[in-house]
Parts: sequence; structure tokens; C-alpha cells
Amino acid sequence: MTSDKHLKARIRARMARTGERYAEARRHIVGTSREQTDHGYALRGGVHPEAANIANVLHHHGREISEAMVLGVGGGLGAGYILWEFAAYDTAVLTLGFRHRWNYLDWTDATLTRLGVPFRVARTGGVKKAQAALAAALDAGHPAIVVPDRQIVGYWHLPAHLDGHGGHQVVAYAYTDDGVRLDDRNLGPLTVDRARLDRARARVGSYQNCLWEIEGPGDADLAAAVVAGIGDCLAGLGGSSASFALPAWRKWAKLAADPKAAKGWTKVFADGTGLVGALLSIWEGVEPVGATGGHLRDLYAAFLDQAAALLRAPDLTACGDRFRDAAAAWHAVAETALPADVPEYRQVRELTADLAAAVALGDEGDGERSAAAEALWAGRAELDRRPPVQPDFPALAAAIAAAYETEAMAVDALRKAARALAV
Repeated sequence: MTSDKHLKARIRARMARTGERYAEARRHIVGTSREQTDHGYALRGGVHPEAANIANVLHHHGREISEAMVLGVGGGLGAGYILWEFAAYDTAVLTLGFRHRWNYLDWTDATLTRLGVPFRVARTGGVKKAQAALAAALDAGHPAIVVPDRQIVGYWHLPAHLDGHGGHQVVAYAYTDDGVRLDDRNLGPLTVDRARLDRARARVGSYQNCLWEIEGPGDADLAAAVVAGIGDCLAGLGGSSASFALPAWRKWAKLAADPKAAKGWTKVFADGTGLVGALLSIWEGVEPVGATGGHLRDLYAAFLDQAAALLRAPDLTACGDRFRDAAAAWHAVAETALPADVPEYRQVRELTADLAAAVALGDEGDGERSAAAEALWAGRAELDRRPPVQPDFPALAAAIAAAYETEAMAVDALRKAARALAV
């Protein structure tokens, strides 16, 4: 990890400009750095929490498989849009789903099973049993996937009103004298107090104290797994649901500019209250710099490149290019929502990038995380009361519609290519 303040500033500036995660921004500036190993576990980073977790834990067990391949085998991409309104806090938070079955916990089980990985799932309502299950896994040398509430776990420094709003999966890989080491795609050791992690794991009832213990590398017919994963993507993303498939983007595009719809953005944000929080939710949700990995379209394109080589199906490479076009279209949505040429928006983008970079640094970034988060949430609260500019809802709607159309063409191309696949 570098201690060069000027280098860190350049990396964070790139993150704020492009929406990239720390490792990717650093790679563009200084090249790939050597991964750090802590307690025998390699900290390799990643984009998407769930896919990176599986790839990184399998690496620990000696099986090399890319994060992109895990994503694709697990069904690849999905779609989802929910706008949460919080009147008590004068804000709204947008939830966007970009992974296949993004709102279901069984994705991890299904993906591990398809990869032929031996695993054990533990779940209990009791803290002591949850502690024992984690201790047993770590004592056996098995890094375990757990799901802490993001606010309670602490290192994201979220405000109190987000207590219980959930979180994403991380890997617990070692006990230390002062806590538990976690892999949340960080590149340096990240320590969380044991009692805090216990509280965070127990907070959300739908996945209270869930733990996945991967017991070995496993084996599977990877070609068959790839074909099945592509089939799942086409059935899910390419389906007709207005909640969990491509039509969700079309619905959102209409709501973004419809003056008559009850949940239309022009009505929900008629007086501007909560608007900036929602716009920042778009930028954080779409771009990889956010906590959940972003739109994933370029990661899926990398999977299709690997699948093309594995299956000797060159048409899949062309499909990958179509999904890279979709990635560019989603980047345009994020830029339209929170344009950097508005000084106030540029500032919250920079603070978001500062926070994400400090999380990537692990324990080294603790003080920086706290300072960035304090300034970020204070700035968000102020802007949510008084937006700096009038929103251009028609432009936002047009950008979302363009992403929908581009992605629909990518799915059509993949459907045609999939007809020729054979294992």
C-alpha cells in the first residue's frame, strides 16, 4: 500500500471522475500492484461483492477462477428499480439491481452448487451459535462469507438512520487480538471489533447470522456451467418482468419524466427535497465506486470473452462488445444524474470516492474514512434541503431509455449466439 499523498490524491480524483473502484483507478495510474497477504489470505480486491467473495475464497483454496466467471456462471445480469422515500429524513434512496436474482439470497448457494464447490450454510437466531459457527470455520482454515448490516459494521460510517437497512456479503478470514479481519474487496487488512460484527450480522432478520463456509476448491464441468449461466441471464434479464428484467429500465425511464405518475420523479421531488440524495444514489448505484459494484455490464463482458475462449464460440466476444456499449450507456446515466460540472455535485462525488478509497486501504484508511463520511453526509443533508440546480428530468429519462435500448440489443445478440452453443 502506498503512503504517497500525491499518488492517493490522483487515484481519488480519477475515481471521482470515472466512477472506478480504487484498484482499477490505481492500475490506470501506476499499473498493477502486488497483492497483499494477511494471515495466509490474499487481499485481491474486486468489483462485485458476492462474485469477488467466491473468487477470492476459491483462490485461497487453490482454485483459480475469475470474478467475471463467477458472475457469469451465477446467471450474470439482472435489472431492478425501487425508489425508497424517507419523509422523516427528507430524503429518498434509489435501489438498483444489476445482478441476476439481485434481491434473492439463494444466488450464493446456486452459484457455489453450479461451480461444484463443497460448502456449508449456517444460520441461527442466537449470537453465541453464530459466533461458534464462524469460529469453527476459521479454525478449520475456511474463510467464511457473512452478511453484516453496513451501518452497524462501522467502516462505511453511515448515519444512524440507515441502521438496519442491510448490507452486502463480505469474507471473514481471520481472528486477531483486536477483532476480525474482513475482505470487502479491500487491498489492506481491515479489522472490525468482534462484538460489532456480531451485532451487524444479527441485525437484519431476512439473513440474520447467515454464514457460508466454503470447505474446498470443488470441481465442475465449467463449460456446462457457463452455458447454464448464460441461459439464466437470458431468462432473467431478457424476461418480461417490469420489476426484475429489462422492462424495469423502461418503466424507470417513463417515471423519471412523467408529470402525472404518482411515483414519477417530477411529483416525488416537486419541491426538490430529497432530490440530491436520489441523484447520488444513481451515481453510487450505477458506478463501480459504490459499495455494491455498480452496473456490472463490463464485468459480464469480460465473462463473455472468457466464455468465448472456453466454448470456442467467437460470437460471444461480439456479444461482450455489446455489453460494453451498455456499460458506456449506464455511465452516461450516472453522469446525467450527477454531472461533475456542478460544483456541489463534484464535491459529493469526490467525497464518495475518498470514502471508497479509504475503505480499500483497510485499517490504514480509518481516519480518512471517518472524515470523508462526516463531510459527505453533512453535504448530502444540506443539498437535500436545497438542490443547487434545477433537475433536467427529461435528460435523465432519455439517458435511462438509451441504456435500456442498448442493453436490449445486447440481450438480443446474446440470445442469437446462445442458440449455437453446445457442450
